[in-house]
Amino acid sequence: MGAKVAVYFLIAFAAVCPLGALADGVSPSEAKQLRDEVREMFYHAFDGYMHHAFPLDELRPLSCKGEDTLGGYALTLIDSLDTLALLGDRERFSAAVEWVGKNVRFDIDKTVSVFETTIRVLGGLLSAHLMASDYATGLKIQSYDDQLLHLAVDLATRLLPAFDTPTGIPFGSVNLVRGVDENESKITSTAGGGTLTLEFGVLSHLTNNPIFEQVTKNAVRGIWARRSKINLVGAHINVFTGEWTQKDAGIGTSIDSFYEYLLKAYLLFGDEEYLFMFQEAYKAAMHYLHHDPWYVEVNMNSAATVWPLFNSLQAFWPGLQVLAGDIDPAVRTHAAFFSVWKKYGFTPEGFNLATLNAQSGQKSYPLRPELMESTYWLFKATRDPRYLDAGRDFVTSIQYGARCPCGYCHIADVESHKQDDHMESFFLAETVKYLWLLFDLAVGPDNIVENGPYKYIFSTEGHLLPATPEISLVSEHCSYFGAFCKGDGMHKYCAMDTRFDCQETNDTQFHGDWDPSIEHPKVQNSFSTSGFIKGRCPGLTHGQKFGILYVENDENTYEPKSMDHPQKHSVVIISNPTAKQIMDADEDNTSSIQEMNQNSERVANLTYSKEAETFSEEMQQVDDTS
Repeated sequence: MGAKVAVYFLIAFAAVCPLGALADGVSPSEAKQLRDEVREMFYHAFDGYMHHAFPLDELRPLSCKGEDTLGGYALTLIDSLDTLALLGDRERFSAAVEWVGKNVRFDIDKTVSVFETTIRVLGGLLSAHLMASDYATGLKIQSYDDQLLHLAVDLATRLLPAFDTPTGIPFGSVNLVRGVDENESKITSTAGGGTLTLEFGVLSHLTNNPIFEQVTKNAVRGIWARRSKINLVGAHINVFTGEWTQKDAGIGTSIDSFYEYLLKAYLLFGDEEYLFMFQEAYKAAMHYLHHDPWYVEVNMNSAATVWPLFNSLQAFWPGLQVLAGDIDPAVRTHAAFFSVWKKYGFTPEGFNLATLNAQSGQKSYPLRPELMESTYWLFKATRDPRYLDAGRDFVTSIQYGARCPCGYCHIADVESHKQDDHMESFFLAETVKYLWLLFDLAVGPDNIVENGPYKYIFSTEGHLLPATPEISLVSEHCSYFGAFCKGDGMHKYCAMDTRFDCQETNDTQFHGDWDPSIEHPKVQNSFSTSGFIKGRCPGLTHGQKFGILYVENDENTYEPKSMDHPQKHSVVIISNPTAKQIMDADEDNTSSIQEMNQNSERVANLTYSKEAETFSEEMQQVDDTS
C-alpha cells in the first residue's frame, strides 16, 4: 500500500509542480554565461581527449588515458566533427576533417556493432561531409574533395553483409573485413535493427546508390510486419526466424529510437510509408504504454504491465512528441522525468516507480543526453523559461559532480555520485550540443541550425542532417519543423496545389487493381494539428501509393476501442483510411487486459601514429591562437 501511495504522490507531484517552481529563473545575461560555460565544457572534454586519448576511440577522464571501444578509428573525433562546426570553430573543424580524410581506414579485422557504428561513425562522417562540401553552410573547406563521403561509402559497404538475413533485419554485429562471423548471435534489438534509415538513406541520396536505403527500409518493414495485433513491438527479435525473444514493449531500452526514426525518416525524406508506421506505432504506444505522465513496459501481446520502470532512455520521448506536434503530454512527461533528475542530481539508468528509488543495478548515469534533448525541443516549441531553469540545473550537476581533470566522468552511482573512468563520445556529440543549443536559442541564436540555409533533422546521435533538395527528394512534402507556431494550439492543414510523383519505393511492386500510371484525385480534407507536421499531404492513400497491405485478414482485425483518457495527438489524426484500422483487442480480451493493468497498477501505478601526434599538436596550436 505504501508503494502505491508513493507512486500516486510522485505522479501528482510531477503533474502539479512545474519546472519553474524549482528554480529562480534564468536571466538573459545568465543565459549567455551558461552558453559560454557549456562551450567551455565541450573544449575541456574535447581537448582532454585530443591530448590524452587521440587517436584511440575514447577518453578515460580520470586516468587521463585512451581506450579503443568500437573500432579503433578515432571515434570521439569523428563523433565531434559537427559539434565543432556548430560552435563555429572553422579552424579545428577543417583540421579535423583533413586528418580523418587522410588517416582513417576501415579495412581492419574487427567486429563492430552495426547500430553504434552507423549512428556514431557513419552519421558523423555524413554530417561533416555535408557541411564541409557546401558553400551555403559557411563551413566549406576549399581543399575538401569528398574524402569523408568516400569513407562513408566504404564503411556502409562493410556493414551491408549484416543485412543478409531471411527477415531483412540485420545482425547486431559484423566484422569489417570478414563479414558476419559464423557464431554471431541471431538475436538483435528492435532499436538496433530499426534505427539505421537516416544515415543509410542519406548515403543513398548522396551517391545515387539505392542499396543502402533499400536494406534499412526493408529492415524496418521486417520489424513492423511482426508487430503484435495491438501494434506494439518487442525488445529483441531473432533475425532468422522473426520470433520475438523478448516481448516487453516500451519506449526505452532496446526500442526507443525505432519510434524516433519512423518519424524522422518521414520528415527528412518525405516518405509517407514511414509516417504511416509512425502513426500506428505512436497511437498504440500512447494507448498501452502511457500512464500519464509516465511510461511503463508491457507485454506486446496482452498489454499487461510487466515492468513499472522509468528508463533513462525514455527521456528522448518528449522531444519526439514536440516534432510530432503533441505538446501537452510532452510537457507533463518532461516534468516527471525532470523530477527524477532533481531527486539525485542525475538521472539513473532505471528508476523504479513502485519503490520510488533508483533500480538496483541501474544506478549509473553515463552522461546521457536524452533529457537535455527534450528540454531543448520543448524550449524551442514553447519558449517557456522553465526549460532554461532545467538547463541550468543540468549544467550545475555535470560541472559539480562529473567534471574531472581530463574531461567528464560517468557517474557510477547517482546516490553517492561516485565517478567512473569513462567518457563516451556521445557526451561531445549530443549532451553538450543540446545544452549549447538551448542557451544559444535563449540568447539569440547564432548557429547554422537556427540561421543556416537548411532545416536540420538531428540523428539519434545528435548529428545534423540537412533537408537539402538532394536529400529530401519530394518537391513539396508536408512536413514543417524547426519552429512551433504558437497560438490556440490548433492549426489547419492548408490545401496546396501540389503535384506528387508516384514512384515505387525500393523494390516494392504495385499489385491488385492499383495502376500507378493513372492520376487520382487529391484529398481536399482539412485536418487539425497542433505542431510540426503542416501542409497538405499527397492525395494518395498509403496503400495506394506503395501497394503495401499492412492490415491483416478480416478475422484478425479488431474494432477500435475508446481511450482510457482523452488524448490529442496531432500526427495520428491525419486522415488515412488504412491508418484508421488500428488493431485492438476484442471486447472480451479488453476486459482481461484492463483487469491485468489494474492489478499491475496496484503494484506501481588505428595504433598511435606520428600523423596523429602531429595533428594533436596542430590542434593545440589552433587552440592557443583562438
